[in-house]
Amino acid sequence: MLKIKQDLLDGLASTLESLSPGAGAKATFEQPRQPEHGDLAVTAAMQLAKPLKANPRQLGEQIKNALEALPAYRQWVAAVEIAGPGFLNLRLKPEAKQQLVREVLSAGSQFGLQPARADKVIVEFVSANPTGPLHVGHGRQAALGDAICKLLASQGLQVHREFYYNDAGVQIDTLTKSTQLRAKGIKPGDSGWPEAAYNGDYIQDIADDFLAKKSVKADDREFSANGNPDDYENVRQFAVAYLRNEQDKDLQAFNLKFDEYFLESSLYGSGRVEQTVQRLIDHGKTYEQDGALWLRTTDYGDDKDRVMRKQDGTYTYFVPDVAYHIAKWERGYHRAINIQGTDHHGTIARVRAGLQAADVGIPQGYPDYVLHTMVRVVRGGEEVKISKRAGSYVTLRDLIEWTSKDAVRFFLLSRKPDTEYTFDVDLAVAQNNDNPVYYVQYAHARINKILRDWGGDVAALGSVPLAALDTAPALALLLQLARYPDVLTGAARDFAPHDVSFYLRELAASYHSYYDAERILVEDEAVKLARLALIAATAQVLRNGLAMLGVSAPERM
Repeated sequence: MLKIKQDLLDGLASTLESLSPGAGAKATFEQPRQPEHGDLAVTAAMQLAKPLKANPRQLGEQIKNALEALPAYRQWVAAVEIAGPGFLNLRLKPEAKQQLVREVLSAGSQFGLQPARADKVIVEFVSANPTGPLHVGHGRQAALGDAICKLLASQGLQVHREFYYNDAGVQIDTLTKSTQLRAKGIKPGDSGWPEAAYNGDYIQDIADDFLAKKSVKADDREFSANGNPDDYENVRQFAVAYLRNEQDKDLQAFNLKFDEYFLESSLYGSGRVEQTVQRLIDHGKTYEQDGALWLRTTDYGDDKDRVMRKQDGTYTYFVPDVAYHIAKWERGYHRAINIQGTDHHGTIARVRAGLQAADVGIPQGYPDYVLHTMVRVVRGGEEVKISKRAGSYVTLRDLIEWTSKDAVRFFLLSRKPDTEYTFDVDLAVAQNNDNPVYYVQYAHARINKILRDWGGDVAALGSVPLAALDTAPALALLLQLARYPDVLTGAARDFAPHDVSFYLRELAASYHSYYDAERILVEDEAVKLARLALIAATAQVLRNGLAMLGVSAPERM
């Protein structure tokens, strides 16, 4: 059906081009709001009427007559109907819709994916400070980032996944001092314990392992403690390595991998931060005031100028971010996407202003941002606010242990990123239709149960006759399957993996409705095989969509 749809679109494009040069490139089909209006809609008559100084209804009639004369339309379209001021509604023949089953079964896991192209994109996400375990907010970001990477790759893009480690600055100093005090026997509540220190039990775990002179290994480093709590640098390196290892475990529990871990400290060590600052000074984009160095961010739309270098000589946090994004650009990533919490909203204007002021050829609007809100966790009807291990928040591993990786991923991708979300632990473990991930996975398992009961060769279903799929329930399910490639394209364009989760629930509902309407394993062999082919194709699309969200598709439940 997808090839058929493309043939029909090509025919529409050539027709529009003949009416108005350049119009063919804008040819598109829309989805009728009401299924009874048809399968595909064309609104070109209204769009072209004004520039062509024509009556839209008459123009619609002209387009209709031209389309009906094309071979592809004669072969695959049952009717082209005109409605209202010039809307065209296309009704496809059943055999056109049935071809989708062959396309799905032939393409398998590749169904819906676009051909690979050379365009590169870098996606930065999670990027947690190595000062504690990953919390639920990091989990939302991890799910978003992973799904957005998969969606971009589905459109043929070359995707680079990057984790930016803020391993320099005040938070690392706080981590080091907190660990150092615990190693010396000072704990929260004692007179020598600073108010800003980290209070979680994990700090004591780090201190204990430091005193035991243990070694820790993370993806990007390995370090051994010397056991001397007075050795600040040794405590610092051990604590960072320890928490890097902890975060690795969090990511592994979420089945998440990155192509690169980029260290903030490397921007200072390589001189990139100083070079960036000097470039901004040389371009006349800075000034000194009250002992600080300021960037003229108001020249680029910010509401006020921002401090770059404070009175004590240290840089504010957006300065290394500017240096980092210049590095991204120089590495060849001319498209960059950052996934961050909404608390980073204020940094967007500053970073983009710094990139424009640096004048290195980076366009306005670079990078793109996807901002997400935090997550409330409810269990037993009450909000859960802290974890004993973390001390002040629920960790990602807590949530996975209470529910499952699949539930956490699906639930965190079930709403737009910038909307508030409450994660209901009890709902996430419920085995009923109110649980959306269970509902979708059950549809897949239900299909596999029927295929096992049949006991035949599923691979052979790709070539069976499909004429029996001409009933209203079958055609409705076919149309739902046909939406999948467009759903991927739209979700990738809008950075909206929640659109995939919505679609999967709709597809599962369509399958359950089909199952209730028509028996699959009937006596008539031709009807049985056609229906088996349809549900096998449905299982494949469910599998593909769940994989796009990083969720499994169990065959038994």
